[in-house]
Amino acid sequence: MEVKSIGVIGAGQMGNGIAHVMALAGYDVVLNDIQQDSLDAAVARISKNMDRQVSREVISADAKALAMARISTTLAQPEVGQTDLIIEAATENEEIKYKIFEGLLPHIQPHTILTSNTSSISITRLASRTDRPEKFMGFHFMNPVPLMQLVELIRGIATDDETYATCHGIVEKLGKTAASAEDFPAFIVNRILIPMINEACYTLYEGVGNVASIDNAMKLGANHPMGPLELADFIGLDTCLAIMNVLHDGLADTKYRPCPLLTKYVEAGWLGRKTKRGFYDYRGETPVPTR
Repeated sequence: MEVKSIGVIGAGQMGNGIAHVMALAGYDVVLNDIQQDSLDAAVARISKNMDRQVSREVISADAKALAMARISTTLAQPEVGQTDLIIEAATENEEIKYKIFEGLLPHIQPHTILTSNTSSISITRLASRTDRPEKFMGFHFMNPVPLMQLVELIRGIATDDETYATCHGIVEKLGKTAASAEDFPAFIVNRILIPMINEACYTLYEGVGNVASIDNAMKLGANHPMGPLELADFIGLDTCLAIMNVLHDGLADTKYRPCPLLTKYVEAGWLGRKTKRGFYDYRGETPVPTR
């Protein structure tokens, strides 16, 4: 199936990154959110990020102008329904995702493919709440989308070959690499990454090391570009906790029990960079460890 237009639901960190790369690849993009302020901020962020690419000669100024012209925004879900492929990139909350797909169904075309950028939730379960489980799959981009080269493709139990091939073709057109994952909790990347972050939280919780020593140990001792607690702040501690809960509930194994300290930070509203406090305090000129 040939895809010419793409709908992106959710104009946050992931949604604006997905819109960015899709527009640069030549797709017409309809970006949707429930707040106009979020849409305006997303377009400004995309423009700023493309300016950075122009300054580094990754893209030309003309390519930026053409890509920005391909992006339209809307508060109305029916307009998203007219696209060939829809990527849901809302918050990592299953009930919210159900409501989004429920609202979309009366407005989408017979050929429209539905996908979710979920980082952990069952694709089969999400698909079962739509009228087209065979045209539904996981389309999981990494953050930040313009820079990260991997896209996880997750087939639900009913996903057909044409849908998978179409999404795989889009990944190739983006110049990225697809990793095919089975539909099990957290798929590949987060099945490995988030428990590592959770273990770093336990290491902090149990007093084995402080924030700085844990992050420096993994950066200098394991050659990681970011420490696990710094990375958790970048991802969002609420997202890390949500994925750990999906792993714990879905696999019923105590090794996936979320660290109580991670839960406490989320309860405090200290979610990382997006709230200016997490394992680091970002309110000053340089991040300062909070423990």
